[in-house]
Amino acid sequence: MPQWKELPTELPSSERQLLVHLRRLKDHSGLSLAALASRTSYSRSSWERYLNGKKPVPRKAVEELAQVCGTEPTRLVVLYEVAERARTEEAAGRPDQPTQEQEQDGLEQDEQEQAPPRAARTVPLKWMLGAVALSVAVSFGGGLLVAGAWDDDAPAKKGGAVAAGTGYLRGQTYACDVRRKGGELRAGHSGTREMLLDINSTGFDVVEAQCLLREKGFSPGVFDGLYDERTKDAAKRFQGRHHLVMDGIIGPDTWRELRR
Repeated sequence: MPQWKELPTELPSSERQLLVHLRRLKDHSGLSLAALASRTSYSRSSWERYLNGKKPVPRKAVEELAQVCGTEPTRLVVLYEVAERARTEEAAGRPDQPTQEQEQDGLEQDEQEQAPPRAARTVPLKWMLGAVALSVAVSFGGGLLVAGAWDDDAPAKKGGAVAAGTGYLRGQTYACDVRRKGGELRAGHSGTREMLLDINSTGFDVVEAQCLLREKGFSPGVFDGLYDERTKDAAKRFQGRHHLVMDGIIGPDTWRELRR
């Protein structure tokens, strides 16, 4: 299992979610970057830049990676579309610094040129609904779709910055009221079993994970919904105890053990 570099902290959360999925897909395939280069239209150095967040990954590269790894590309394409849309909206908010990636198959270097912001691309409704059903809704511009808490509003102190569309308050400490419901442990902040969490993920999914880690004896010491190094270290220790991949990324396998 390769040791990936930490993704850039300034990377948008939607882009981060896409790259986490792509990294995991590559790791599970057992292919090296050189092997990917030999089986796709992109060079080894291009894949290194894409998967480490140095360059936006092109849609065709996403589709080719899915094909090479033998997986259905729809979910990855949904994540790509959302990340692309977020980049377009960000560029539209900074008209004095517009850029557009020009991708060419098989070239060692990616070309860039100044260009007006592109029109936002619309994600087909059926894809978006499918993504929600698969629990791969990602946080865009700080907003994270989460499952409901025990009550209509998750417990939190007043004040703080509100993440758009979620009710999550940054910088607040949340209560951990872990109960067994429907045969699984729940802390009341999120019901997810699949959301991928890594460094700088935020929201109620992270609070849920932090509370469940404490319940399992691997407390991160914080319950604020920010996936920081302490939370990642607690996740790694929990994964090691349960014979999971110790990458510190909470995904379906780790959620399953946390909810037991």
